[in-house]
Amino acid sequence: MPISKKIAEEMKKGSWIRRMFEEGIKLKKQFGADNIFDLSLGNPEMEPPQKFTDALKKIVNDPVKGMHRYMPNSGYPETRTTVANIINRESKVKLVCGDVVMTCGAAGALNVVLKALLNVGEEVIIFSPFFVEYVYYLDNHGLKCRVVETDADFMPDVAALEKSISANTKALIINSPNNPTGAVYEDRHINQIAQVLGKKSAEFGTEILLILDDAYGKIVYDGAHTGCIFNHYANSIVAASFSKTLSIPGERIGYIAVGPECSDHAEIMGALAFCNRTLGYVNAPALMQRVITAAADVVIDISIYQNKRDRLYNGMIAAGYELHKPKGAFYLFPKTPIKDDVLFTQRLIQERVLAVPGSGFGRPGYMRLSYCVEDKVIDGAIEGLKRSIS
Repeated sequence: MPISKKIAEEMKKGSWIRRMFEEGIKLKKQFGADNIFDLSLGNPEMEPPQKFTDALKKIVNDPVKGMHRYMPNSGYPETRTTVANIINRESKVKLVCGDVVMTCGAAGALNVVLKALLNVGEEVIIFSPFFVEYVYYLDNHGLKCRVVETDADFMPDVAALEKSISANTKALIINSPNNPTGAVYEDRHINQIAQVLGKKSAEFGTEILLILDDAYGKIVYDGAHTGCIFNHYANSIVAASFSKTLSIPGERIGYIAVGPECSDHAEIMGALAFCNRTLGYVNAPALMQRVITAAADVVIDISIYQNKRDRLYNGMIAAGYELHKPKGAFYLFPKTPIKDDVLFTQRLIQERVLAVPGSGFGRPGYMRLSYCVEDKVIDGAIEGLKRSIS
């Protein structure tokens, strides 16, 4: 039986991240894993904090009766309360258990939000460069995607945003700390965005939703501070994950948090719980919810990522690359020495260095390098990057 024509077409386009990942598997078989310098995938090599491991061991070794059964679709009340309390440390409004839904990672959270709150044919704005999966998530629910370019520093261009909003615009997705650029939207940036959304909502008589993809949480450097959207805009929702902050991407545990001042709050929470079930995610994993309840307040050692960032950044600057120093996440997004970013990343493959073309993120002429890898991989990559630019 042939597969869906639409999916067949999308598979041909594919994800550049996945293509490079598969290319890495082939090269590692051919030359040995130690001879391939794979900076293509944001798959942290760092182990989770000890508190996470201890909590997991305690739950496994001292099981609670019924701990593997179904729970409310929104998740365990104690886990949701824990998440709300953590958010409240930086929020001027106070969240409670009823403002949170536990999900299968940030990807599951975003899909649940889009399905629950938007109608087919409505428009969602995303900033470029963007996480490539956004385009597919929007298509999943029959939504239109409008891309707005960021400025030269990869920060929101609020003038361009204002011009792009129409009566059909129902949401804006922002990602901070950002994948692929490492840009961090601080309070002043969030406030500027909020002012534009408020103005255009009033102009069109609509309610534009602000959605924060908070996959990289507290992974910030150099005194940067990610702004809390709840402090600036009432109709705000956070879709978050513990994958990167606890270095547990394979566990697929995250949450949705809805601002308590968001309009139609009760209906929204009911719709989120319903879509969490009917989209097939059903519940966030029971075991991980229990672990998160005990360990959500810890974060991996950020200084390790900062040192890796500096190692790769300094090596690339010395080699002659043009790039911004990221303030968050664990990616560099340098310009490619030639305009054809796909061709240049192919050139890097000859040096056994794997990078992702910026075209895959909506910004040709750049490439994404992930530094959540061992230092020896970074060092080997630097040598290949030097040879490729000369």
